[in-house]
Amino acid sequence: MTIQLGIAPIGWSNDDLPELGGDIPLERCLSEAHRAGYAGVEKGGKFPMDPATLGPLLRDHGLVLVSGWFSGGLREATIDEEKKRIRPQLELYQALDVPVMVYAETTGTVQNRRDIPLSRRPTLKADEIRRYGEKLTRFAEWLEAEQCPMTYHHHMGTIIETEAEIDLLMENSDDAVGLLLDTGHLTFAGGDVNATTRRWGHRINHVHTKDIRADILERSRKEDWSFLDGVLHGVFTVPGDGSIDFATFMKTLAEIAYEGWVVVEAEQDPAVADPLKMAEIGMAELRRTAGEAGITIR
Repeated sequence: MTIQLGIAPIGWSNDDLPELGGDIPLERCLSEAHRAGYAGVEKGGKFPMDPATLGPLLRDHGLVLVSGWFSGGLREATIDEEKKRIRPQLELYQALDVPVMVYAETTGTVQNRRDIPLSRRPTLKADEIRRYGEKLTRFAEWLEAEQCPMTYHHHMGTIIETEAEIDLLMENSDDAVGLLLDTGHLTFAGGDVNATTRRWGHRINHVHTKDIRADILERSRKEDWSFLDGVLHGVFTVPGDGSIDFATFMKTLAEIAYEGWVVVEAEQDPAVADPLKMAEIGMAELRRTAGEAGITIR
């Protein structure tokens, strides 16, 4: 089995906290991502939306676009309204042959609110997740027909955060709703990364690898921080710099025969955690653990 390694620009510039890397030009991000050995990048806020501009820019740096975040609003919006909102990003992805659309429900989210702790995030009852899953499926079927399938991102501070909520969403949606497995967010939420990966391996169509600094996570829970306070204190880092066992995780990916993009995505302060150095650490860890698991990096 083979995978490809990509990286998200959030280690260079944080869209939710513009003070983190706001002055770092996109060209530095792209050149350092290539220098660290990555084949692709996810989209960030500094990326041009015109494929005639972005495509050549990425090619000049030896990279391809592998996906990128879309802030979903299906809890309140109609499917037709959501189609209209996502259309510009979808057209960019179609033009650049992007394999999946990262979709996360952000209605009521506290992930971008430093003044609201994670304990006050929005939650849904089981029957509400069932209805949401049905609606999400119809939208995902449309994205699939548009040749850019959905990969749903469970995320701290949103309605789908915990292992149980992931299970409910997957159980109450059809296969058109792919799952983005994020090691950092699931660990943060107290979930079992490897068990969830095995249980929903047939639905996983994108992977984010971020590591967790366990001591900061414990403090975050005790002091009831907001998500952004956790980021600012350094709860996330790249694979190989925290407490997650990526050797076991890579073996789990091999068990489910995952073949797709594995993306390093670790929001940090670039003034504290040098983006190039962190990108290189993440690359080294993923190459080492993939090799031990018998996975070929393409």
